[in-house]
Amino acid sequence: MEEWGISVLFEGKNFIRLLQGLGVTLEISLISVMISVVLGLVMGMFMRVKTKVVRLICRLYLNTVRIVPQLVLLFLAYFGLSKSFGINLSGEVASILVFSFWGIAEMGDLVRGALDSIPKHQYETALAIGLNQRQIYQYIIIPQTIRRLLPQTINLVTRIIKTTSLIVLIGVVEVVKVGQQIIEASRLTVPTAALWIYGVIFLLYFLICYPISLAATKLEKHWEE
Repeated sequence: MEEWGISVLFEGKNFIRLLQGLGVTLEISLISVMISVVLGLVMGMFMRVKTKVVRLICRLYLNTVRIVPQLVLLFLAYFGLSKSFGINLSGEVASILVFSFWGIAEMGDLVRGALDSIPKHQYETALAIGLNQRQIYQYIIIPQTIRRLLPQTINLVTRIIKTTSLIVLIGVVEVVKVGQQIIEASRLTVPTAALWIYGVIFLLYFLICYPISLAATKLEKHWEE
């Protein structure tokens, strides 16, 4: 076992440390997702407002998020704010801010697309049979929007979870950072540790993201039937 390096996983509390690091990753992801979903719903409504100024601001926000890499946003939040404005953010807080900033824009665009995909004649028909605005949204618009939105939202969740691996570059002790620490500590005694440590990290991400992705696929197929 030692010559292959797998023994490093079972030395001391190395495997427990990896799981603890994974917990940090999931905590940051979960908080970012919750903020993104709640504020993204509001963002999606704003993106459908007919006021040109509001729509322009929303479009500029969305394009900025899509053009600028998440790593640059992380560096701006963690290093830029502290150096330029004296705002001391922890790596975890900076990460949540950045992933929420990104997730809100993406979620908002998903909401906008889901609402725009509902044919206008459904609104007109609902009004014609005497439904008020609340009833139209409660019985017609919201159920259809959820069906269109949920699979895409689940995919966004997996994207956020995977992208959190970037936070290792601002010093957050998450699963990748813990893996690097274990590899560095075993560099002389177990030269092949990197293969096993990163292999386990790969497996942990897969075990978390694959079921989520599978759920999204099954939902899409179920609602298409």
